[in-house]
Amino acid sequence: MTTVDERLAELGITLPELAKPVAAYVPAIISGNLVFTAGQLPFVDGALPETGKLGAGVSDESGKALARQSALNGLAAVKSVIGSLDRITRIVKVVGFVASDPAWSGQPGVINGASEVLGEIFGDAGIHARSAVGVAVLPLDSPVEVELIVEFA
Repeated sequence: MTTVDERLAELGITLPELAKPVAAYVPAIISGNLVFTAGQLPFVDGALPETGKLGAGVSDESGKALARQSALNGLAAVKSVIGSLDRITRIVKVVGFVASDPAWSGQPGVINGASEVLGEIFGDAGIHARSAVGVAVLPLDSPVEVELIVEFA
């Protein structure tokens, strides 16, 4: 059986370091056999690679890549509280927020960046329920924010 770390290596993915909170909260918390993450911005090495809104300067392709990075940051938050991603039995839900121009409605395609990478990593256990919500603005002018709910054993 392949470990999650082995699967990440096969995919050429390096799990990022845990992103530091930008306000008064913790990155993830356990309740029962679930981990709930705080909203994860697409930080890379402590900085946002892009800011702004989808449909008004940020491309759909870039937004999808940012959602992918946010999901990976979410996995780093999960790992920080359960110790090993091998303990994950299911990705239960993904909630994605997309800073959007009022005339733009491609939120589901952008949040596919998060959903697809979770499926690549976890296979059937990565298939999840999901919301993709357009919002006026996100913290630090991030284009995307992603929350995860993960079941573990």
